[in-house]
Amino acid sequence: MQPSELAFFTTRELVNELMQLKTFLGVVVHSVEELKDTPWVGEKVFQVHHNSNLNSEEASRLLDAVADTMNQWND
Repeated sequence: MQPSELAFFTTRELVNELMQLKTFLGVVVHSVEELKDTPWVGEKVFQVHHNSNLNSEEASRLLDAVADTMNQWND
């Protein structure tokens, strides 16, 4: 798949593709609403996805590690 081809898929389709991959080990966090070309204003609602390669506890620990790393960037 060429990068330009990605523009023709919805977020839901891309997430579903990742969740089906047996080699995917991670978490996908995305806005419920498509952002398109509008600026981010106000609060957003997000969805979190992980496939059977991680259980909920492992996915939570991964997100905690990401949050810790991001907090270190801000220090």
